[in-house]
Amino acid sequence: MDIPFPSALKSLNSLASASNPFHFRSKLSLFRHTISLLHFKHPTSPFPSISISSPRFSLLSSLSNGSATAAAEISKEGSLPQGVGQGVNESSHSKILQVVLVSPQIPGNTGCIARTCAASAVGLHLVGPLGYKVDDTKLKRAGLDYWPYVIVKIHDSWEGFRDYFLQQEGEKRLLAFTKRGTKIHSDFSYRKGDYLLFGAETTGLPPEALLDCKTEPYGGGTIKIPMVETYVRCLNLSVSVGIALYEASRQLNYESLQIPSETCIDTEEESFITEDIFG
Repeated sequence: MDIPFPSALKSLNSLASASNPFHFRSKLSLFRHTISLLHFKHPTSPFPSISISSPRFSLLSSLSNGSATAAAEISKEGSLPQGVGQGVNESSHSKILQVVLVSPQIPGNTGCIARTCAASAVGLHLVGPLGYKVDDTKLKRAGLDYWPYVIVKIHDSWEGFRDYFLQQEGEKRLLAFTKRGTKIHSDFSYRKGDYLLFGAETTGLPPEALLDCKTEPYGGGTIKIPMVETYVRCLNLSVSVGIALYEASRQLNYESLQIPSETCIDTEEESFITEDIFG
């Protein structure tokens, strides 16, 4: 059915007044712009009328609806924040301890953890599926300009990480941090080569990861951080990592922090953010 321009605009204005004007304003502007592009027939206009069901309108709607999908496809090509790991030499970087995040969901938490890993010279592993894109702005901001000083490795799945872990040389263990752990974090004896595992903020570690942490020869057991659970279900993920990592580092005499200055590599990459907004 052909819709003359004045009638279409009048109907649109009636709909706008019946709804929230602030919520509707942007959609109204978009619709008016679309009308101008499609040249709805005005009584004095030389252009032919265009039906809502016309192929031209349907094509425009399809392109508009598909823009989000297209953007999502493009975002899959995103990468970690600029300059990650470029400030240190990976071959000589301390591998005394490693932090592993399995399916983390909140980019801000991961960014804060990356900052802690940079401060303690500890490697960081992100095991998918992740709850965000690795080029997420919140991830970058939480890590500030410390990204060049942390070695980050991304693994598609737990199976992929397990294969990587088994290929690593030297003494190594998988330690699961969970509220149902059998040993308190400060009573546990850490060793060089320990991988400290933490699960998603909402679901914790998956069963397969917990099983591997309990199974010899590489499973070192499950560990918990004591807390009063009357009002709080769990600690924030980045806080938990900080508590566990620094207790392990303390027991190992902070050896991972004793990195010779010559292992640092100068980088000319521009920092994502230069002001420490967290103090």
